[in-house]
Amino acid sequence: VQLQASGGGLVQAGGSLRLSCAASGGTRGIYAMDWYRQAPGKERELVASITSGGTTTYTDSVKGRFTISRDNAKNTLYLQMNSLKPEDTAVYYCTARITGWAPYWGQGTLVTVSS
Repeated sequence: VQLQASGGGLVQAGGSLRLSCAASGGTRGIYAMDWYRQAPGKERELVASITSGGTTTYTDSVKGRFTISRDNAKNTLYLQMNSLKPEDTAVYYCTARITGWAPYWGQGTLVTVSS
């Protein structure tokens, strides 16, 4: 599975961005996808997840501001990020989980939120 993340950029606090993650190759076995992020000097954290059935989970700090979604027809994962804060600044990574395999990771896309 190959994952290509895009949509990062520079935005002012309070603004919005939508990240995309296009999946290709062996996508039929994907049962869940995730967005992680890693801020400078911090550990990588799980931001949001979505299962093949559409169940979503979020870390507390983004609840009510971020929305994860998935277009199965396009094999694309999204993360709509609203009301962005400077503390959301990080490299964002998408992952795909397939039974019996270690998670696949995309290359990351940088989100910078200015105050």
